Amino acid sequence: MRIPINELADSMTLTQAFQAADKQLRVNRQGGKYILLKLSDRSGTIAGMMWNADEAVFDQFDRGDYIFCHGRTQIHNGALQVIVTQIERMDAHEVAVDDFERFDARRADEHLTRVRELLATLSQPFLSRLANCYLDDVGFIDRFRVSAAAVSNHHAYPGGLLHHTLNMMELARLIGPRYPEIDTEMLMMGAFLHDLGKIDELKSGGEISYTDRGQLLGHIVIGIQQLDGKIRQVEQESGESFPIVLRQHLEHLVVSHHGSQEYGSPKIPVTLEAVALHHIDNLDAKLATFTSVIEQDVAADGNWTNYTPLIGRKLWKGSHHVG
Repeated sequence: MRIPINELADSMTLTQAFQAADKQLRVNRQGGKYILLKLSDRSGTIAGMMWNADEAVFDQFDRGDYIFCHGRTQIHNGALQVIVTQIERMDAHEVAVDDFERFDARRADEHLTRVRELLATLSQPFLSRLANCYLDDVGFIDRFRVSAAAVSNHHAYPGGLLHHTLNMMELARLIGPRYPEIDTEMLMMGAFLHDLGKIDELKSGGEISYTDRGQLLGHIVIGIQQLDGKIRQVEQESGESFPIVLRQHLEHLVVSHHGSQEYGSPKIPVTLEAVALHHIDNLDAKLATFTSVIEQDVAADGNWTNYTPLIGRKLWKGSHHVG
């Protein structure tokens, strides 16, 4: 019986299928060749290493192929990996595809329904029209439904962008009314818009990676271009000019949501809604990242994760019910 990656432990003997998310042929200091692998299934990814390999083995399979691996798990530098001794390429009909498909269609449909419900509460006419221009775009919705929010770190899986967007919209709906100075509808629309450029920044099919456009422009610039197109559509359909101040505030929410130029925002937040949006974004991303670190940790110490350079600390992973 196949063991999911998130259930693997140290010193397990493996004879089972994985998907080859990535592969690299490398040379060690002694001139010997080895293959560095990124193995994946529905539950996650794990590093794989095949020593004493050569081009013949490397060329047997491509990235994205299913491979049958013989090997053993071991912990190296605090992380679990698979030492592979034998690899055989497999055809798709030889595997249970559900073991590898990371997209949860039912969950995505639930998230999308809720996003529609939240956007339907917008009473500002131009915000409502703008939201409908996105929601009525079938091509956009199809891609939004399956897009990831990142290549790694937070919400880095098909449907992750939709999940992250919904989380932020729900937070905006909760936080906005606590601060009367904040325009809650503007904040909620900002939560919806802020990362939509990732639909074109990242490839949604197969292993998550950057598109050429994503590498050249990034999701903030792409998001502003998308927004410009939808605002033009609103104007064409309504016969009215989109209010310039409203447009500029929406654009500012998109360009400032990373919070600082150091982290990729062309402008820092200067409106209350933009400040709130940045912190909501950071909160959801950080909690998703930290949760992932805890779930994937293989430290022997039951209460603490290994030190993780990405977040600069160990994390408590014991019972949440303390005291």
